[in-house]
Parts: sequence; C-alpha cells; structure tokens
Amino acid sequence: MVVLAADKKKAQEYSERGLRQYERWEIDDAVKSFELAAQKDPTNPDHYLNLARSLARFGDYDRALRALADFMRYEGDTELTARFERLFANAMDDVETLITEKMTAAGIPLEEVGAAIQMWLEYRIAIGRRPLSLRKPEAWAAALDYTVRKVNFREITQREIEELYGISNNALRSHFNELVETLDIMPCDYRYFRGNNNPLDKLVEAAAMLERLEERFRQD
Repeated sequence: MVVLAADKKKAQEYSERGLRQYERWEIDDAVKSFELAAQKDPTNPDHYLNLARSLARFGDYDRALRALADFMRYEGDTELTARFERLFANAMDDVETLITEKMTAAGIPLEEVGAAIQMWLEYRIAIGRRPLSLRKPEAWAAALDYTVRKVNFREITQREIEELYGISNNALRSHFNELVETLDIMPCDYRYFRGNNNPLDKLVEAAAMLERLEERFRQD
C-alpha cells in the first residue's frame, strides 16, 4: 500500500496529539486521535501500538489486543512481535502463575488476584517498544502483589513481600516504582481497587460540591 506524504504528515500530527492526550489522561480523545492516525497511515505500526496502549488504559482489553494484532501485522521487529504474541496465549506465564499461587495462599480474594493479573497485562502493553526483562519473574510478581495490596489497603511490609517471593529490597523497589510510573497508579486507583467503597469517590463528590459552591458564590 502506498501512503501519500501528505497523509503520513497528517497521521503524525494525529499521533503526536494522541500522545499528549494520553499523558493528560484524556483517554477517549487519545483513542480517537490514534484511530485517525491509523486511518491516514495504515502501514505505520506505531499508530496501532499507541492505540493499544490507550485502549488498555481505558480498560478495553479486547480492542487493545485487536490493535496489537494490527501492530504485529506491520511491525518488522520479530523479537518485539513475539513478546506481544504471548499476550494472546491461553496459559498463564511464570509471573501470573506466581501471583496466583502466592496471593491465593495468603488468603487474598480472587478479585484482587485478578487485579494483579490485569495490572500485568496493562503494563506489558503500556511499555510499548521498551524492553521487558523476564529473567526474574519473582520480582515482577512481588511488585504486582505488593502494589495491588497497597491500592486495596492491605497491611503488609516490604520485608514480608520480599521474604514471600525470595527477592531483595532493591528488586522490589525498582519493579514497584516501574509499575507505578508506567501505569500512573494512584492510591485507591479505580482500575485495581476491589473494595465496595472507594475513598476517591468522596474526593470526587467534594470537588463537585466545591465547584457548585464556587458558582453560587460568584452569582449576582
């Protein structure tokens, strides 16, 4: 397929706009921008990869995987495509197996175990072209377990997690920080919080109430 230079330029504009929207958490707009970029330049794999990253952050994993399939169709890096192909496997990988075994044995509800597996899926999509080292699945499993427990207010120390998974403090800290920074995880994060009452709801309500009070205050 021959793509005109003008269309490639327009696609790049859409893509750059989408990246800014992604960083600002304007995810619905980012999805639309990357879709437009892919329409203008259908052979550029990066448009599909960024679309997949946005859809994963939006929580639409089925569409994210479809976008990844389009990415792999046009991507020339076979090592990278092989890494993403593993996301389509039915069997659990080493990280998911460890998470399931350790968290279940610790009495963590299945909903939170599922949140850790969801976090792992989203992370592997979110890093895009960045390399992923799986030499120590225990470190990734520990960081995912620890992060989900913190999001859900479960009391556990870093030392306890380190002993549970047999890893060092440096390994846990570096992998935890990597997850938080890449996925932009916050306390009580809606994506991974599985309790009935999320404290963030009260903050949202308070912000809305403050906005209404501001409007009333400024009225004549």
